[in-house]
Amino acid sequence: MSGHIGIEAIMRSGPVIPVLVVDDIGHARETAEALVEGGLKVLEVTLRTPDAMKAIQRMNLVPGAIVGAGTVLNEKQLEDVLAVGSEFIVSPGLTEPLGRAAVKAGVPFLPGIANSGDIMRGMDLGLKHFKFFPAMAAGGIPALKALAAPFNKAKFCPTGGISAATAPDWLALDPVLCVGGSWVAPAGASPEEIVRLAREASELAA
Repeated sequence: MSGHIGIEAIMRSGPVIPVLVVDDIGHARETAEALVEGGLKVLEVTLRTPDAMKAIQRMNLVPGAIVGAGTVLNEKQLEDVLAVGSEFIVSPGLTEPLGRAAVKAGVPFLPGIANSGDIMRGMDLGLKHFKFFPAMAAGGIPALKALAAPFNKAKFCPTGGISAATAPDWLALDPVLCVGGSWVAPAGASPEEIVRLAREASELAA
């Protein structure tokens, strides 16, 4: 466990946060070990599969890994993922009940935003770090540039449709601290392949 590391430190710990959909719990730990070995310590396990909670617990055993839960939709899920040791929380959108619960729990929280109303709602809750999602479908780099302009204190982690080829363009933007991506741990990839992809991703300039 990393103790009380804040969301900004988590976002700055590497240029890419792997977004993981764990279908095979048997490979959860070795996937985490490969990503950490490749230089990506922050791991987002999405709650899209039945074994996500077990995967968080197993990945938490990997030295150096900072394991969080993604696709957290409500307070009940927030409680569940905190109970299994999630060190940060990512959501695809921002509702007031979830936002208030996350702030009250004191957990590093990265809520999804796609428009200025979302950002304003987050700022009302005292938040200034956001996941721009779905990044490509929501208008890509021009959309984020336009959104970020009125909110000069906001920092972003664009996620959704970003690849190894396009990540550097996003990372070149001033308000972008990191990007989220699933390409670093594709389904069926060997640990060696994941180490290689993670190493390449960890060397992208933020």
